[in-house]
Amino acid sequence: MSSDTTADVLVAQRNDPSFDDVWDELLWRGLVHVSTDADALKSALAGPPITFYCGFDPTAPSLHLGNLVQLLTMRRLQLAGHRPLGLVGGSTGLIGDPRPSAERTLNTPEVVADWVQRIRVHVERFLSPEGENGLRVVNNLDWTAPLSAIEFLRDIGKNFRVGTMLKKDAVSARLNSDAGISYTEFSYQILQGLDFRELYRQYECVLQTGGSDQWGNLTSGTELIRRTEGVSVHAIGTPLITNSDGTKFGKSEGNAIWLDAELTSPYAMYQFWLNTDDGDAVARLKVFTFLDRAEIERLEQAVADAPFKREAQRRLAWEVTRLIHGESATQAAIDAAAALFGQGDLSALPADTLASAIAELPSAEVPAETTVVQALVETGLVASLGAARRATAEGGIYVNNERVADGDATLGQSILAGGIVVLRRGKKTLAGVTVRG
Repeated sequence: MSSDTTADVLVAQRNDPSFDDVWDELLWRGLVHVSTDADALKSALAGPPITFYCGFDPTAPSLHLGNLVQLLTMRRLQLAGHRPLGLVGGSTGLIGDPRPSAERTLNTPEVVADWVQRIRVHVERFLSPEGENGLRVVNNLDWTAPLSAIEFLRDIGKNFRVGTMLKKDAVSARLNSDAGISYTEFSYQILQGLDFRELYRQYECVLQTGGSDQWGNLTSGTELIRRTEGVSVHAIGTPLITNSDGTKFGKSEGNAIWLDAELTSPYAMYQFWLNTDDGDAVARLKVFTFLDRAEIERLEQAVADAPFKREAQRRLAWEVTRLIHGESATQAAIDAAAALFGQGDLSALPADTLASAIAELPSAEVPAETTVVQALVETGLVASLGAARRATAEGGIYVNNERVADGDATLGQSILAGGIVVLRRGKKTLAGVTVRG
């Protein structure tokens, strides 16, 4: 996304004025699963600007849709006048937050440093740098690197009780597994608690947000500040987003939906949202868009009255893909989808957009002299050459949206940008072919 596009999107964003305050809007959008004292939080968020933070560890070269929940929650707080700190975990990324299942593989300091810079760019895209409450990005390596082991154990570790640490969900799960847990990952919650205290001392930060699965880490910070500074600070745990069938949101066969266009293309991003189940569409609109309550309620009624039109899903896909990748890339994704199904000109699509589109389809790489019927078999659109010839004779085979009369025609006569050929059987069954040579 270009900086100009980012600025335009940020300027257009607003909190919903139909709510009394941002706390009420967060509740309505389903963004508060657990928190410290709710009345105190509501009062703090309705008063003069406070400083708050959320941390993002560089455990991959890109953030994903789960992280986007936090970024948009931060943006709503910023729009309410509060001051965001985006923490990129240069030190905690070297350690790894314990997962319930197994020990993380530690990345080299060089890889982590590179990913820190990449994630910093992501954070800066979704929060405004302008004004008195402009975004400030910080790196926890700045205050942990100078600490000696003795200082860490004596001054920080002394304030943590092992019994309490053992009760954290991820730690407990690992202790009861065959994998166990290393002291390295066990110490993660101490580091995160240190982060909150350091940000409290440097910037008077009094609120941390994060996923509800991070609640133990969030409260390690509130407790450390209470013990050492003698004040109460706040934490909000957003719900883990799951689909209506109980499956984990944003995952497909273990692959995250990334915010980086090189890892998840705008076309794939748009299609992901477009395929949202009817039962999830309204909840996703609340969490991932800045549409107001009245518009979301209208779309909710549209789902109930005419679900086959998928109006809510189309709006969701447009809003979120535009937010992440910009308007032109989103429109290109829409145009590509239309063209694939015969409602547009495939030859007008840029090579990168076309390549992104066929990456989501059954595909094959073949030489230029491959015939249409051979390509149908190679891509799995039909089971055999005989079936391919019958489908062609019946008029049900298309190459680049043109009906095929001769199944023995070669693909070299029909190559689009990037050496791509699009095959279609009937109205909706598609495959992509990359022609080599």
